[in-house]
Amino acid sequence: MKKLLSLALLALPVAVLAAPAANWVDRVTVSAIGGHAMGNPAAPTKLVEYVSYTCSHCAHFVGEASAPLKADYVKSGKVSVEVRNAVRDKYDLTAALLARCGGPARFMGNHEALFANQDAWMEQLLAYDRDAVKPTEQIAALRDIGQKTGLYTLMAKRGYTPAQLNACIASPMAMKQVMAMTDEAWNKVKINGTPGFTINGALVAGSDWGKLQAALPPVAR
Repeated sequence: MKKLLSLALLALPVAVLAAPAANWVDRVTVSAIGGHAMGNPAAPTKLVEYVSYTCSHCAHFVGEASAPLKADYVKSGKVSVEVRNAVRDKYDLTAALLARCGGPARFMGNHEALFANQDAWMEQLLAYDRDAVKPTEQIAALRDIGQKTGLYTLMAKRGYTPAQLNACIASPMAMKQVMAMTDEAWNKVKINGTPGFTINGALVAGSDWGKLQAALPPVAR
């Protein structure tokens, strides 16, 4: 019996070592202020990105930085990345509310799709902006933007129905969270523009991937 027990104890570390490491990229949770945090909640380095969906620099950053952030920093559990809104206008607000459709599991995909297709819907947005006839009530106005600038069409390709998108636009909780993050970004953190970044609460100078990467801990090779 003692011999069998000893063998079992010896085998335990091997089993633990053989277990696959957690892929923290798959874990997305909502923070207290309403941001979407990807990665290990106990990560020693916490990166917060403040973004605007109508910001071309943000689209460039997301296109350039998303893959290396996930592969080199988030996956290992050493860095978490939280996306927060820094809304600049009603069009940005519409996109921010739509990005939240489907909850945390769908957010990062929606977020990246909105930026990847920004040129297409921004072109329609410019044409819409010249139209003098628009709803005046806020929710109706935001829905009108979504329906007529290609945002609803983009989200439909991601599997959402018009009724689901309308509900996301009208969500009081989503509106409250987006506006709270916006107030934090511009009035408390005092970012200089979008994208803006903090690492463990400290504002990072610069708004591009190169400068942000230099501020992150070195990647183990």
